[in-house]
Amino acid sequence: MSDLPLLGVEEEFHVVDLETRRSAPEVDALLSQLDGDEFAPELQRSLVETNTPVCATLDELRENLRRLRGTLEATAGPLGLGVVAAGTVPLADLSSDAISAGARYERMQHEYQLLVSEQHICGAQVHVDVPDRDVAVQVTQRVAPYLPTLLAISASSPYWRGRDSGYASFRSMVWSRWPTAGPPGHLETAADYDRMVEDLIASGTISDPGMVYFDIRPSAHLPTVELRVCDACPQVDDVVLIAGLFRALVGKARADLDAGVPLPDARHELLRAASWRAARSGLEGDLVDLNGPSLVAPEVLIGSLVDQLRPQLEEVGDWEQVLELSQATLGRGSAAAAQRRVYGRRGEYVDVVDALLARTQGRQPVSEPPQTVPAAAELLAAYHPAAFDEAVSAGGTVLPHYGWLFRSLERMGPRGLAAAESALRTEQRARGVTFRVGDDEPDRLFPLDLVPRIVTSEDWAGLTAGLTQRVRALEAFVRDVYDERSIVADGVVPAAVVEDAPGLSRVGRLVPRDAVRIAVAGIDLVRDRADHWLVLEDNLRVPSGIGYSVMSRRLIRSVMPDLEAPAGVVGLEGVPGLLRSALLSATEYDEPGYDEAALLTAGESDSAYFEHRLLADRMGVRLVTPRQLQVTEEGVYLVGTGARRRLSALYRRIDENALLRAKGADLRPIGRALVNATARGTVAMLNALGNGVADDKLVYAYVPRMIEYYLGEKVLLDNVPTYPCVDPEQRVQVLDRLDELVIKPVDGYGGQGIVIGPHAERAELAAVAEAIRADPAGWVAQDLVELSTHPTFAEGKLEPRAVDLRAFVLQSRRGGQPHAEVLPAALSRMAPAGSMIVNSSRGGGAKDTWVLK
Repeated sequence: MSDLPLLGVEEEFHVVDLETRRSAPEVDALLSQLDGDEFAPELQRSLVETNTPVCATLDELRENLRRLRGTLEATAGPLGLGVVAAGTVPLADLSSDAISAGARYERMQHEYQLLVSEQHICGAQVHVDVPDRDVAVQVTQRVAPYLPTLLAISASSPYWRGRDSGYASFRSMVWSRWPTAGPPGHLETAADYDRMVEDLIASGTISDPGMVYFDIRPSAHLPTVELRVCDACPQVDDVVLIAGLFRALVGKARADLDAGVPLPDARHELLRAASWRAARSGLEGDLVDLNGPSLVAPEVLIGSLVDQLRPQLEEVGDWEQVLELSQATLGRGSAAAAQRRVYGRRGEYVDVVDALLARTQGRQPVSEPPQTVPAAAELLAAYHPAAFDEAVSAGGTVLPHYGWLFRSLERMGPRGLAAAESALRTEQRARGVTFRVGDDEPDRLFPLDLVPRIVTSEDWAGLTAGLTQRVRALEAFVRDVYDERSIVADGVVPAAVVEDAPGLSRVGRLVPRDAVRIAVAGIDLVRDRADHWLVLEDNLRVPSGIGYSVMSRRLIRSVMPDLEAPAGVVGLEGVPGLLRSALLSATEYDEPGYDEAALLTAGESDSAYFEHRLLADRMGVRLVTPRQLQVTEEGVYLVGTGARRRLSALYRRIDENALLRAKGADLRPIGRALVNATARGTVAMLNALGNGVADDKLVYAYVPRMIEYYLGEKVLLDNVPTYPCVDPEQRVQVLDRLDELVIKPVDGYGGQGIVIGPHAERAELAAVAEAIRADPAGWVAQDLVELSTHPTFAEGKLEPRAVDLRAFVLQSRRGGQPHAEVLPAALSRMAPAGSMIVNSSRGGGAKDTWVLK
């Protein structure tokens, strides 16, 4: 293509009464005061259309879109009317037969009956010029596979007839009822297209070529190809983004045609399925990648599309603007989600219309409506928490920050939730989201609950400060333990605590002094009241859960994309990138191959192998086992088919002892060689070997002292009061209070060996007392904390289940020093009914955790 392709946009708007916020059949009054061809009626008299002039640039298009919207508002306002750019408005009278005047519309009403009455819907159509109609038909075939993605970007119609439809674009569901709607059939030339139209007219299905309502078509009245799949968009920038992408897609299609590239072989039923999925999900759930086909996150699909179109975007000068607009749209989510956030605050549709009126003109809503709380009587009829519940008050009412969630859950009801649970399990099987309790156990579905847990932005800010403080102190402790042990010399931590620690390792001394040892920490927290979080445990070796947290978000969004918090939820799309950056910070950026990193796993035998595969894929690094590695004086190499590849960093997800026993590619033990390579600095290994010295149950008791000693700061997050049985005085107290305390083995993990005194039988208490006397250093006791509970959907109803929270802290090397940040990908774990142990190996499950913006 040598000439700049021109483009234009037709936008449809709802006319609403500013007093009632309902759609109003007053387009005639509005059009009587508007001049020119830029404004036109639509089928329903509550809709109006604008037509931009032909534009050469996206900036020119944006200016015209804003001008036309402003003109509509200025004309409508004195009439007591407003205009809304959205696929639907929640308050519309579908019983009205107020269609626009004209023989064509009257004929349509007679022929299509109720279908015409339903057309209280608005779209945005984009035209891009093409040299002739043969090219236009070819373009429609080549662009059709990408249209579901454009629909997802535009999705703005969650409400229909005064209720939530469960879709992001219900307009597309209504539109699809027309006999000629949907993706185009297989056509190659203008003659093919014309014969198809003639056949449809002859069949009596349509009366003129303008009634071919394909998602993309040669225009019936202009020398263009026309995009018709999209909802009307409240934000002008979303229209501009769609127009920019569509023009680039047309350019790519024309280039492929000129190059003789065959037409895509996309099955028609898959195109329809992908469009349905886009209408259901918007930008909040997964979309269909037709190359698989497979379900992928919107961020992945849209990012890939923008990258793929870069040559065409650069050719017309749109690359930087479209990239920026796509990132902004993904950041704020769909217009459907924005409407649900507004509605969620107090359950009033007038608030939704007010927000749409403002956003149509590029304004933010004047004020946020106050949050109110729904009754949720059906769901909470049998809900009786015994401890502090995070969502329901002691009086049985929903707490304010859970009001929006319970509105959605109440709308679904028990039957809807049961259907969503069934869909969730189906999705998990399709994606292989599994874990394994033991080596000889079969893979199980990861136990994920439907009801998300909410952490407010205020809570998260406090947790972030406390978690980074704790990990900074633990990093200092590990470095000190394998160096001068000043904390022992100064009497802050007893020597025996360090020297007898099960995780103390000789190889820990071989880690370079300036290396970040704790790259990923998993800190387990509980709360016993609204304003009090406690640290329960530190995990500094190979903590799992980040991948499950990311996948949990995708799964819940996939089966319930209509859930949306009023303030918005911090996204998890960037988490793998942050993890990759932390890994690469241990390498030298100015050396060749610095980014050749890998995730080191034991392989399919590991209980968390699904997570290993997921994270490696999302981080863009290789997934390797020791058997694929070779160590030389120069470094660590990945070997196998093809040339050897030197690795700069290893994200270790294999147990330390298992790694030291493992065999390499030459079938000889490789553990010691990897340790030596780390010591020489020819490879970085994160997390470092030897970290276990800092995360057993006894060392835990001294972390507050570490914070004061190394950082000189007041402790921000409390420990659970802990009593080391190695201390004779405390051991006496523990043995006297066994029936009140929680007893834990120092080197235990996964909930194994824990005895909860108040819930234990006499024989169990006697056995643990004997074990403590035999090996005091192997046990600690803690005060019993009444874990908070959270609504969990089980056996067709909501039940209160005890929960904890695993938060993940990353440390990167910056300027030679560790820099800590808390990931938003926290994993809430829930105990089985009647239990306080949340570990999956003991029957526990997990929840998607929503950190509010």
